[in-house]
Amino acid sequence: MENVTAKSKGEIIGIARHGESRAPIEELASVRITLEHGVEGDCHGQPGPSQVTVVSEEGWGAATSELGAELSWTLRRANFLIRGINLLNTTGSRLHLGDVVLEITGENEPCWLMDKQYRGLRKALTPQWRAGIAARVLHGGVIRVGDQVSLVVKDNSQ
Repeated sequence: MENVTAKSKGEIIGIARHGESRAPIEELASVRITLEHGVEGDCHGQPGPSQVTVVSEEGWGAATSELGAELSWTLRRANFLIRGINLLNTTGSRLHLGDVVLEITGENEPCWLMDKQYRGLRKALTPQWRAGIAARVLHGGVIRVGDQVSLVVKDNSQ
């Protein structure tokens, strides 16, 4: 029998989207998430394993601390900034953002663009999944900054 347990809880502290590839990031107080488009109005939301991206405040903070710089999380170009959830090795887990449910498909590895944003950022984001995770939308809805986040993992050991 499959056992499902909540691993940890946190909150959404940032929401962002990009209307066009490499366009400036737009920060939002709330947004609609759909199965068809991911973050409404985001150019990268087509269905697939990287439909939505999430970075943790703790991972981002560790990377910027290593650089000795105070940088806005939007330089990561992720859709959501969350607090209180460790995203390391969470592939296959479910991430609940308010009423929205995401399936974590894997680590969202930092690309060359990170060093264009700030020298050394790509390397600083590489350890411990600091760059965050990629996910697909399983259940849509409207989410807001301040909504609760929970990470749910399946325990198939029984």
